[in-house]
Amino acid sequence: QVQLVESGGGLVQAGGSLRLSCAASGLTFSSRAMGWFRQAPGKEREIVAAINWSGGSTYYADSVKGRFTISRDNARNTVYLQMTDLKAEDTAVYFCAAARTGGTGGEYDYWGQGTQVTVSS
Repeated sequence: QVQLVESGGGLVQAGGSLRLSCAASGLTFSSRAMGWFRQAPGKEREIVAAINWSGGSTYYADSVKGRFTISRDNARNTVYLQMTDLKAEDTAVYFCAAARTGGTGGEYDYWGQGTQVTVSS
């Protein structure tokens, strides 16, 4: 079955960095866009970043532009989220998701279990 397993979350001070990883199995990873989402307590889930099937096109939420970088390694079936200059408002559970298609604007049909990111101010 399809599995998306996130790792790399944790507690970091404001201004610090973290790198999240999401290892995928059970699907044709290289043909799907991938996304990172987050959900903070009491808030709706929001998209943070997305990357198309080849890595040639990316999308970022305005709140993370210039601080976060999404990338992928299709040989390793893994997508990454490098987060720098972290702020308290970045605190959330971060989820990776696999899109139905190769483009960044599509729907997502597989989700990981999430990894907690906590930024202390």
